[in-house]
Amino acid sequence: MSEKTVVVALGHRALGTTLPEQKVATKHAAAAIADLIENGCRVVISHSNGPQVGMIHTAMNEFGKAHPDYTFAPMSVCSAMSQGYIGYDLQNAIRTELISRGIYKPVSTILTQVVIDPYDDAFGEPEKIIGRVLNQEEAETEENKGNYVTQVGEGQYRRILASPKPQKIVELETIRTLVEADQIVIAAGGGGIPVMEQGIDLHGASAIIEKDLASGLLAEELNADTLLILTTVEKVSLNLGKEDEVQLDTINAAQAREYMAAGQFSRGSMLPKIEAGVSFIEKGEGRRAIITDIPHAKDGFREKTGTIIKL
Repeated sequence: MSEKTVVVALGHRALGTTLPEQKVATKHAAAAIADLIENGCRVVISHSNGPQVGMIHTAMNEFGKAHPDYTFAPMSVCSAMSQGYIGYDLQNAIRTELISRGIYKPVSTILTQVVIDPYDDAFGEPEKIIGRVLNQEEAETEENKGNYVTQVGEGQYRRILASPKPQKIVELETIRTLVEADQIVIAAGGGGIPVMEQGIDLHGASAIIEKDLASGLLAEELNADTLLILTTVEKVSLNLGKEDEVQLDTINAAQAREYMAAGQFSRGSMLPKIEAGVSFIEKGEGRRAIITDIPHAKDGFREKTGTIIKL
């Protein structure tokens, strides 16, 4: 792959929550991505799907309750749906932005499956909240099915799912072929559709893969130069929210591991971003991971801001 291949991981702020918000948010994300393409980069985009997959899961299961002739939608199917409709808005926003700049390159979304380990420890400690609020009777029904729930209020519960680590990207060679043809690719949305290998079959799993870890794996496998994680802050902080809070500029892998061991980064938020960045840079030479927000994406790529992780 080109040494200027960049994998961009878009957080939920880049997509909004509702359909109208998503239309607006993807335009801002598209401008940041177009800046990279104008800079001569080959770009692969992954994205969050938190609010979207929750909405789909709730809608499909409410429909199933109201119409007994229809089956409930499994989590893997909801993930696939979210990849499709987020990709639809995102690829069109990128296409429009590029054409407005006189750049004519194909943009496509690849429905991406990601293999997970059925024995991952995460299945014993689910943490991703999904779906609508349940009453006690509904929560007990879910538990009787073997699902996990957590209490979120007085008499209120919600389902929680495991977040296993990504092991393999099934459509990797398709993604690689398109990138080598200088096309823009959206892949591994929402961390990918979680699947387990059973012989030659792939079976959907009731799980949510951490998007940043899947993005890091995608960057590793494509031998990208840069993993650019766009989140809600310009820089990563130590001692977040405290009087001695300090923002991180350039750090190395050893420092990042030290901060992780000290519990500086919260699970499900900044921790997987740092983990993904460290894993990515340690598995190849000349790599860098950059964490910043969309307004500073261009300057972050130029290392004028953001938190940069290098060996």
